[in-house]
Amino acid sequence: MRNMTISSNRLIRESLRELQQRLPQGWTASDAAPTQAAPVLTVTAPDLRASVLTLCVRTSLEPRGVRALVEGVDGAPADARLLVVAPYLSARTRELLREAEVGYLDLTGNARLTLSDPGLYINTHGAEEDPNRDERPARSLRGVKAGRIALALIENLITPGVRELAALTATDPGYVSRVISLLETEALLRRGGKGSATEVAWPALLRRWAQDAPLASRGAIGTYLAPRGLGALQQQLSSFEGTYAVTGSMAADALAPLASPRLATIWVSDAAAASLALSLPQVDSGANVLLVEAPDGTPFERRVARDGVWHANPALVAADLLTSPGRGPQEGEALITWMMRNEAAWRR
Repeated sequence: MRNMTISSNRLIRESLRELQQRLPQGWTASDAAPTQAAPVLTVTAPDLRASVLTLCVRTSLEPRGVRALVEGVDGAPADARLLVVAPYLSARTRELLREAEVGYLDLTGNARLTLSDPGLYINTHGAEEDPNRDERPARSLRGVKAGRIALALIENLITPGVRELAALTATDPGYVSRVISLLETEALLRRGGKGSATEVAWPALLRRWAQDAPLASRGAIGTYLAPRGLGALQQQLSSFEGTYAVTGSMAADALAPLASPRLATIWVSDAAAASLALSLPQVDSGANVLLVEAPDGTPFERRVARDGVWHANPALVAADLLTSPGRGPQEGEALITWMMRNEAAWRR
């Protein structure tokens, strides 16, 4: 059961204590009587220069509520310097507040405040999960069906309707609607008048999918050794007749190279058959190849042939990299940057 809702006055007092603990020596934070619109807080430097913040006190704030808060339509003054305080703010909510240049502080220790006069910068990290969340199944994009829906939303320039999306992903419309509702709550898309998705924030959606469904959760991974190196492996793949799609560093290197790939990650339909055909012995250490056995045909959809080798589509490659070992996350972000600049080259 969720704890009893914290009162606004108590939340202000506890937030004030949290902020005071994070201020440099000699700085103070003090609240004032509420104005007609909202309570205010004064941050004062040792030289007595001060900055006044309007407190946006929320017992909860979902990502989709950030836009209304920033625009002032939910009661917060649109022209005020804001500091959002809440018992807990999710990672997506904090991300949207940062993008809007709105300060925040929650009681688990997540805080960000930037002032120019007097100059101040606070950025601390607390809980990544709500310690008082309802006891209910976690809402996430984990699972084969959710992954297919996420990829379809990411890859399509024109967002399909619920029934079209259900047909594209071989899922039922009811499940698609539930996923879209989750993504709307997380401000990863907006819905039009008939409930269909519009304005998909695909880079954020891609990162969220990777977080909820890391590579290791989407297929059985085996570690192998290509004795003659990755260059020789690519030549072997050009004549390999099995079903496969290169992902990870080798695929990203063709679009957004950072450094020479040291690890090959390949989606396959049958790992045992692929390792035998490609002469890849399975090893416990020193591997330079990961074979990921796919649970369905999703990794092979919209694959692209480059120099005779099948590569997975960029959206899947980026998601795979974001939770890969080593420099994979950095390569994933570099690929997302390329994707943002070249949408016509990979979206349909």
